[in-house]
Amino acid sequence: MVNTEKFIKAAIEEIRREAGGRTVVIALSGGVDSSVCAALAARAIGDQLHPIYVDTGLMRKGETDRIRELFGHLSLTVVDAREEFFAALSGITDPEEKRKAIGERFIRVFEREAKRTGATVLLQGTIYPDRIESEGGIKSHHNVGGMPLECAFEDVIEPLRDLYKDEVREVAGALGLPREIQHRMPFPGPGLAVRVIGEVTAGAIEVVREANAIVEEELVEAFAPWQCLAALVGLGTGVKGDVRLHGWIVAIRAVNSRDGMTADPLELPFEVLARIASRCTSEIPGVARVVYDVTPKPPATIEYE
Repeated sequence: MVNTEKFIKAAIEEIRREAGGRTVVIALSGGVDSSVCAALAARAIGDQLHPIYVDTGLMRKGETDRIRELFGHLSLTVVDAREEFFAALSGITDPEEKRKAIGERFIRVFEREAKRTGATVLLQGTIYPDRIESEGGIKSHHNVGGMPLECAFEDVIEPLRDLYKDEVREVAGALGLPREIQHRMPFPGPGLAVRVIGEVTAGAIEVVREANAIVEEELVEAFAPWQCLAALVGLGTGVKGDVRLHGWIVAIRAVNSRDGMTADPLELPFEVLARIASRCTSEIPGVARVVYDVTPKPPATIEYE
């Protein structure tokens, strides 16, 4: 496990040294990784730091408003880039191409914001599993393998690059971050786009956003999974109000893990699964059926794409 006191001191020194006197922008998503980076950078370089939250349109229900509440004290800039991201994803069905399109768009948004603020350095919350999965060809993370080779930043600082998720949580606690942030469930950098199999549309994202909200409401407090989610995995037939429906198939995933490198599915009571299925099919128009994924990692990944 990481020596948090030693790590925090070294990370602050690294950020200060790498930044020099330059202005730095950080991609602040509200997850534990980027939040720890922001806290470290605030201590290291103070007013040289410009935190930016990009509303991609691919976030969880109520996410943008909650981020404003949690990080407004850091002079957070919120960028509405929803139309840009949906346009970038239009017509794309391949998972890797989706991740690369999102990575490209993220960088372009940050380049634009950097020009506005005079920033020449990008700070990111890349952690060790991101690097392993990207470099090993498992999948590209938008902040590693999905990053375009050509970008306008002079340097990219990644102080968490050698830490696992559980170690990042330890650092978050040592920094005094709120428990809501320290123990926040992992959420993919590309957002809900990787929870829609096939083309990402605004309509599909609305469906999967509502399904994820239901899954989190039913499972997070009661079962404390390491991660739980809902994904749209295709279309199937169903019946609603005695009318035949050709609608979405929602797959539910709930796992426990230590560091995200391996994961085991939760053995959930049938009545809980039945309640989630009932809520998804009755509360979300267009959902025809719900299934529960019991595949461990490996051979599966936690996310669907």
